[in-house]
Amino acid sequence: MSQFSYHHHDQPYSLADYGWDEAWDHAFAPCRGAGLIPARVVRAERGSCEAVTDAGILHAEIPGGAEQVPTTGDWAALLPATTSRGPVLHTVLERRTSLVRSTASRTSQGQVLAANVDTVVVAVSLAVPRNHGRTERMLALAWESGAQPVVVLTKADRCADPQQAAAEVAEVAPGADVLVTSAVTGEGLDTLTAVLNGTVVLLGPSGAGKSTLGNQLLGEERLATGAVRDADGKGRHTTAWRELVPLPDGGVLLDTPGLRAIGLHDARTGLEQTFAEIELLARECRFTDCGHGSEPGCAVLAAVESGEVPRRRLDSYHRLLRENAYAASRTDARLRAGREATKKDITQHLRATYRFRDRQR
Repeated sequence: MSQFSYHHHDQPYSLADYGWDEAWDHAFAPCRGAGLIPARVVRAERGSCEAVTDAGILHAEIPGGAEQVPTTGDWAALLPATTSRGPVLHTVLERRTSLVRSTASRTSQGQVLAANVDTVVVAVSLAVPRNHGRTERMLALAWESGAQPVVVLTKADRCADPQQAAAEVAEVAPGADVLVTSAVTGEGLDTLTAVLNGTVVLLGPSGAGKSTLGNQLLGEERLATGAVRDADGKGRHTTAWRELVPLPDGGVLLDTPGLRAIGLHDARTGLEQTFAEIELLARECRFTDCGHGSEPGCAVLAAVESGEVPRRRLDSYHRLLRENAYAASRTDARLRAGREATKKDITQHLRATYRFRDRQR
């Protein structure tokens, strides 16, 4: 079998099953005139990618010096194979949404985990104590991507009061549906299938039940699941690569490895959406640049005092803002210089976060 031939599991699907629609067809029109073929990237490695086309799954070369490195979920135009070489990636179509996390590198541009995602499922296990800060961070990442988050509480059969847990999580997830599910009893799976739309990605720590959830959506044991160590509720990394699989009821599942450390990257708008009630209260503060720390006439602190907003929630907001500002500060200095010009009106709590960073040095 040559490296350019189709996989043995030639998929009985068309590109429409992988999310191709009229808008993509329209965006692709200039490429079609040039004899290129449309494809969706299933996974990308260094120098090559696996992409699904109407003819099957192809291995395409990514030429050195390619302007944009494709990621799982990207739509691309491929140069067809010739007698002397296999298909080659030509263009990556402009992304509608992208899930980005910060990376550890010094000139961090952010790492795109998945492209053209419509729904982000944030999986939260009810079998272990809830970590709302982590849920808030994942929601910020999801909102920032441009996709619609849905919080899915898993393992409801191992929780004494799932409805109470759902009410608690709904408080930290304004604007997102919160669904209670159990793989054991099948609870909530119909509702989940009904709210999922388009390309779906599952986010959550190892052990949150993402693969089990994925298998239920797929209706088969397609994704590897690993036993969770009881002691700490952490699953071993069981998903070795991201995969794109059409769902039986329409839509596509994009499976990403269990993301342990999701750092925020330039997620300011995502944070505003995640902490919508704090942003709303902030408009009532006496000072427009209120940092909600100890300023007089701060509506946010008043809401914390009265118990309307939990102190934990404000602390989490401050912590994620600091983290986000720190990630932004580490992006390439040249890029930053360009951005500074446009950011003259930067708010005071971001200034405070820069001071915080300077103290850390």
